[in-house]
Amino acid sequence: MPLHVLLLEPDPERRQALANSLRAAGVRVFETGDRAAAVESLESGGFDGALVSLRVPQLDAGALRAAICPTAPGLPVSLDAAERLHIARTLEHTGGNRRQAALILGISRSTLLHKIRKYGLDDGRARRRRRAKGGEP
Repeated sequence: MPLHVLLLEPDPERRQALANSLRAAGVRVFETGDRAAAVESLESGGFDGALVSLRVPQLDAGALRAAICPTAPGLPVSLDAAERLHIARTLEHTGGNRRQAALILGISRSTLLHKIRKYGLDDGRARRRRRAKGGEP
């Protein structure tokens, strides 16, 4: 059974040359220059591999790596960056409910509020509260 490969290349000439080479080697190829079509196709599955040009506009290489191999480790990041991302995702998961996010994270609400300010994750709630109380403009 031949391999089935997704080919994402924005340049039509390069895409056609690559697709022809792969087909000559007996590979089934789904070729596209459209990022959205490639994402949709990847989500449906059925591919043995992907050949992706890094010149695709607005390509999020990290998200692509996660979609292709969700268990593979990413590039190392600082602990602050990892913590910021984890807190942001937890807040998103809870719909911005800080009390629930603090419970999930296993930290106090005051610690969470401190980290939200530290990492710039404040969505403007605190500022609006201070304005309502007659504090900061």
